[in-house]
Amino acid sequence: MTFEKIAFVATDTPEARSAHAALVKRYGETAPEEADVIVALGGDGLMLQTLHQYMNRRIPIYGMNRGSIGFLMNEYREDNLKERLAAAELATIHPLRMHATLADGSQHEALAINEVSLLRETYQAAKIRISIDGKTRMEELICDGILVATPAGSTAYNLSAQGPIVPIDAALLALTPISAFRPRRWRGALLSHRAKVRFDILESDKRPVSAVADHTEFRQVQVVEVEEDASIDLLMLFDLDHGLEERIITEQFLY
Repeated sequence: MTFEKIAFVATDTPEARSAHAALVKRYGETAPEEADVIVALGGDGLMLQTLHQYMNRRIPIYGMNRGSIGFLMNEYREDNLKERLAAAELATIHPLRMHATLADGSQHEALAINEVSLLRETYQAAKIRISIDGKTRMEELICDGILVATPAGSTAYNLSAQGPIVPIDAALLALTPISAFRPRRWRGALLSHRAKVRFDILESDKRPVSAVADHTEFRQVQVVEVEEDASIDLLMLFDLDHGLEERIITEQFLY
């Protein structure tokens, strides 16, 4: 692939602003609406924001790390940007679609690239019934919360909650409890990417729960349904020597 029309987006930090100015001076800049590729300068948060913002454009996004961890970003270098873009490996991922029914009966939807998480709102643990593809699999999970993660998001909150790392090309979703109290030894499950997951909040008046799709939150949910939206393709570019698949494999051998 060749990319001639490059758009740059950057976080509002001195490092990102300086990188933005240097790259625009060197390579010029095209508006995102007319560009062949978007180069995001910041951290993983900016990458997620950019993917969400241009989700319906099906435009490749190449991140360069001007943030902290930068798991979804490439190394920052000013030289040979067009050559790096042309040689980059393309990873296609699909978001999760969350449908939430609130205590007042209202219905809401949001998309998540990393994970959909349910979290207790008060000092009392949540009680949640879990159903997969219309069949109840757990009558009652007592916990701080639970999440459904994509392969791309499996190294984010999911990993911190002791969930499994999922290879980027695996047709799987990770279902991971957050501080499970009962059943205490349940560590979650791996599900088909076609699975339709339903969470029913039990005793919701006494034990309110919020639902979060990446950075979109709804409070006092009653029912949350989650499934992959395969109709949406998110295109991410990675340097060949440090692609997303390689990062996920490497992460599993860190100690």
